[in-house]
Amino acid sequence: MKDFADSISFLGQWGRFQQVVFFLLCVSLVPNGFSTFILVFLTDVPGHHCVVPGFNLTEDWNTTIIPIKVVNGKQEQSRCSRYRLDVVRNLSAQGFIPGRDVNVTELEQEGCVDGWSYSKDIYQSTVVSEFDLVCSDEWKQPFTATVYFIGVLFGSFFSGQLSDRFGRKPVLFATMAVQTLFSFIQVFSTSWTMFTILLFFNGLGQMSNFVAALVLGAEILTGNVRVLYSSLGSCLGFAIGYMILPLAAYFLRDWKSLMLASSLPGLLYLPLWTFIPESPRWLLSQGKVEEAEAIVRKAAKWNKVKVPNIIFRDYSGDEKNAQPIKKANVLDLLRKSSMRTTTLIFCFVFFCSTTGYFGLSLNTAQLHANPYISCFISAAVEVPAYISSWLILHYLPRRPSVISSLLLGAMPLYLILLVPQSLPNLCIALEMFVLRNTAIGTCTTVSRVGSCIAPFVIKLNTYILYLPYIILSTLAVVAAIAAYFLPESFGKPLPETMTQMHKRERFKCQCTGK
Repeated sequence: MKDFADSISFLGQWGRFQQVVFFLLCVSLVPNGFSTFILVFLTDVPGHHCVVPGFNLTEDWNTTIIPIKVVNGKQEQSRCSRYRLDVVRNLSAQGFIPGRDVNVTELEQEGCVDGWSYSKDIYQSTVVSEFDLVCSDEWKQPFTATVYFIGVLFGSFFSGQLSDRFGRKPVLFATMAVQTLFSFIQVFSTSWTMFTILLFFNGLGQMSNFVAALVLGAEILTGNVRVLYSSLGSCLGFAIGYMILPLAAYFLRDWKSLMLASSLPGLLYLPLWTFIPESPRWLLSQGKVEEAEAIVRKAAKWNKVKVPNIIFRDYSGDEKNAQPIKKANVLDLLRKSSMRTTTLIFCFVFFCSTTGYFGLSLNTAQLHANPYISCFISAAVEVPAYISSWLILHYLPRRPSVISSLLLGAMPLYLILLVPQSLPNLCIALEMFVLRNTAIGTCTTVSRVGSCIAPFVIKLNTYILYLPYIILSTLAVVAAIAAYFLPESFGKPLPETMTQMHKRERFKCQCTGK
């Protein structure tokens, strides 16, 4: 039986058909970059302090009623407490002056029983200010992002199975609809619980959409164009959406408007159903030879090339006489010791990389007084990073590339510990450097566990300022050591089956033994 790529070689690799599919699939991934990091702005914590009801306090007591605390070496107003209002009101009425007649540090304090007042210098509103996710409910802020990434994890797990059963194209558009629908409904959330539940389904659709688009492009395109799409085109589509996010957030300062902006583009993708075909490879795997040939004949018409009478000569479509094929599952990766070792190392490397990538990306709003600038820088450097990664994949061995990238990613994080707080721009430069070096694009389920814990890793800076950087850099170093034991694949054909993988591993062991 001829290889699929050989069967359709008469189409060429870069005709009008391939150009349309390449461009439209890349465009379909733009909302993914936008929605993946929209939580940077939705869950950012504005400056806040306890509300002080409008009592007749003197000006001195109005400015003193909120205690002053030292946070990371800086004095700032307490965010979660105030001096007891009844005591302050009594002292104010008696004409006492704070600091002269009264030592305010000895006054009893109370929580924000009347709610909080939020700064509107940067945002009109966020999910945090909308549902008061501060002080005793502060844990809900990172947990919101974790729920989203749990949805992404489930999307990673189920999207492949759904695509195998129902086809790449239906799953692509169905998940785009899910993402659009739940983003729109979130605008009308009346509680944090409602918002978070809807966010889970949003994350599920987001990841399933990305996986379906990636697989569909990889199966329709061939040769160098297939490599270009998988390693660069799809990533650039994601990066463009990421760059649009801070621009939209700058003009839409309240969270509901930003959520609405993220949902509306989904409606623009409905006409793409006509132009994006189903995967001929998947149709052939289902015995639908005529439908696969119809797509290829349409592609030939677009590319203005002659079509042979029979395209898939050796595909009979007779499923009754076909030999049963044993389907592989995740357990097959763990049965053989060689495969088990390689799989576990890959999972660990992906886990560390994804934890670092999403942890640092979600932290961009804290790097600069202007979160829009820091987020845009974070997004913009994705473009040269993806291009350089694509070049590295073509010209350099894989294992040294992974190891050096992880070590180069760890080094700036350690250096951040030495940067004085008076030089915030240097911290931004160092973090942007590591962010892209650890940005190994992966759609595996295990890697999404890293993204689930990333929000809580970053939140550790409330206890020890540089603790998140120490954890992420150490993970990168350990991952680099683990990557040393991965097999090298540069300049070698990748195995297509489990059997080929076992053979390659056995051959490697024999050579090592000699």
